[in-house]
Order: sequence, then C-alpha cells, then structure tokens
Amino acid sequence: MRPRSLETYVGQRHLVGKGCILRNMIENGNLSSFILWGPPGVGKTSLARIIADTLDREFYTLSAVTSGVRDVRDVVERAKSKSLFGNPAPPILFIDEIHRFNKAQQDSLLGAVEAGTVILIGATTENPSFEVITPLLSRCQVFVLKSLEPEDLQILLDRALAEDVELSKLDIEIRETGALMRHSGGDARKLLNILEIVTDALRSEPRIVIDNASVTACLQDNMAIYDKNGELHYDIISAFIKSIRGSDPNAAVYYLARMLDGGEDPLFIARRLCISASEDIGLANPNALLLANATFSIVQSIGMPEARIPLSECTIYLASSPKSNAAYLAIGAAMASAHDNPSAPVPLHLRNAPTSLMEQLGYSDGYKYAHDYPGNFVDQEFLPTGMEGTIFYEPQENRHEDTLRRYLENCWPKYYPKKDQKG
Repeated sequence: MRPRSLETYVGQRHLVGKGCILRNMIENGNLSSFILWGPPGVGKTSLARIIADTLDREFYTLSAVTSGVRDVRDVVERAKSKSLFGNPAPPILFIDEIHRFNKAQQDSLLGAVEAGTVILIGATTENPSFEVITPLLSRCQVFVLKSLEPEDLQILLDRALAEDVELSKLDIEIRETGALMRHSGGDARKLLNILEIVTDALRSEPRIVIDNASVTACLQDNMAIYDKNGELHYDIISAFIKSIRGSDPNAAVYYLARMLDGGEDPLFIARRLCISASEDIGLANPNALLLANATFSIVQSIGMPEARIPLSECTIYLASSPKSNAAYLAIGAAMASAHDNPSAPVPLHLRNAPTSLMEQLGYSDGYKYAHDYPGNFVDQEFLPTGMEGTIFYEPQENRHEDTLRRYLENCWPKYYPKKDQKG
C-alpha cells in the first residue's frame, strides 16, 4: 500500500503541496541532503522512495539499527564508481533511524555528503538537534513531518479496502471509524495493522462489520500484535523505572532486555537512567548520577550491540542503590513557591553592585563572605523578606543524607533542629 508518486502520497501538505518547499525541490531537480523528522508511520520512507523514483536516481537504503561504518563506506564507494562511469546525478542514500548512528558512524558520512557524492536523506523520530552531530546537521536541511490527520487516515482506509489484494475480496462494512482513528494515533502503519487484525479476527463472518466495539475488542485480544512496532513502549519503560525505584535489579534488567530486544533506542533508555538517578536516588548516592551520565556518553559513543553492557551495569547499580527523592521534592516545592512569589525582591546584601550608584543604593551592603568566618560559614539570611525559614530540602534517612543533615543542623539549628529536639 506504499504510495508511488506525490499524487498518491497522503499527508504532509506543508512540505509536498503545490508550491511548498520540498515539492519545489523535487520539481526543480535541485536536490540537497536533508533529514525527515517526525513520528512513526507518517511516510518518511515512502517520501524518500518517491523522490528517488521521480528524479530517476539510484536509491540505496541502510537501517541504522543493523548497519555500521563499513556499510556506509561500501555505499559511498559504489556511488563514486558510478560517477566515474559518467553518471552525473548523485544517488540517494536513505538512512532509516539515523539517530541510532553513533558519532563514528555519522562522521563516516560527512565527506560524501559535503562532496555531493551522495544525497543523504535521513529519517528520525528523535529531535535531530540532539541526535545528529553538528557537522552533519549543518550540511542538511531538516523537514518536520506531522502525524496524519483523520481525513488523511480515511483516504488510506478507503484505498486499502479498494486496492489491497486480500481486503478487496472481502465483504467489509465500515460503520464507525472513531476507534480506528483513535488507536492509530496519526500513524498509517498502525491503521493498516489494526485493519488487518480486525479483518483476520472476523474473517469467518459472512460480512465483516467494523465498528468501535469490534475494533476495541479485537485489539484487547491482540495487544502484542497491535503494538509490535511500539513494543508496549510506555508500559515497559514505566515498569523499568518503577523496578529501579523499587530496588529490584532483577526486574529492572529484565525490562531493559525487553526494550533492547524490541528495538528501543538505547539513548532513550540512557536518558531515562539519568532522570532516575536524580529523581529516585539523588543525594542518597550522588555517584549514581555520575555513572548514569557516563553511561549516556558511552552508549552514544559505541552504539549497539555493545551498549547493552553499560546499560545493564548502570541499571543494576541504580536499582541496588539507596533511594531518596528529596532533591526532586525540593525543586518541586521551590518552583511552586517561585511561581507564587515571582516578584519577591532579592535582599539588598545579596545583590550585585557593579556601579557606584548601586553601591550608594545599598546593593551588596552588609554581605558577609562565608570564607572569612570559622568553618567557612556565617549566619545570614538568603531568602527574600517574608520567606525566611522556608524549608524546601528535607534530608531523608540514608547514610549520605544523614551526613548532610548533621551539617545543616550545625549551620541552621533554627531551621534544621536536631531530631531529638523536634516536637
């Protein structure tokens, strides 16, 4: 059911509609490298193939999940050899999920893209500003694709029922499309997957009636098939994080394996580990964030399949660490207070005084430099007037924060009374 021309391509009218930027590029034959950024199932691969067919360009395709530097170099060498034999138009190299290429793999593309040996079309579901190296990104335009609208999905639904070899043989009645559209979520691939699931489930009926109830019932019975491209994405990442928070390394590493086996982006997992290290472990073990950040850098550098090992190490370490969400609670409370008190004036003694006028107005007057006092501490007020004594950070009970609490008790006994003095 892939479209073969711009006339049969559905959606993305802001790019391929009459007079729009990508259509003009194609019609003028003035093609340059670009990246297609958008959610799954909105036509990134189809659009790349249409461009190659329309311009009669040789088309190479690589998947960043299975291809490496050697595969990229092989394509570049083939493109160079074609050029030597009088083919003036550079071929198109389409790289699906380009965000999964590590730095070395992306570096291997630079020379060929810059020289015009190949026209690169990259497809990504992740923000290329974060996932594509700057030198490569600077040589490519970025086109943003949008989720398909219900009217786009309706066109695809009608076309599938009329033109698909198998579906066109069946007696199918579409009574309602609400559930089809809702569960598709603007993803053409999901729409066709759901249609296949429902028609297969009802094939024994003399007439297949598709309505909201039949769609919902079939998806509940076939959730694993329906979600084969998402691998229960949100449920599994939720179980992964909650297993780390619950200090169960065995469950956490199991859900890690589920995600990796399902093709989840390892950098997405690494980012979530950094968040978990801050939110759920925090000051109970500050080394957790250091390890999570190092894991992100390593995963970014080496890619899969080796990245599974540092991901496993970090997952087990975080799950086995003591837990504290004190820093998470502190910034939440502080941001709520900042929202409620957006104009609370900074105390004069804490203000900067770069000019003589500011000095005359009392800016910085009375500030006490902590390092001039015993223990590098001096009792002075830092919060705005009216907020004195507000406590945002409350240390929790673990070995590291017990040390922090004792320090704060000594510095600020009026705000952090010793435990035996409370109440």
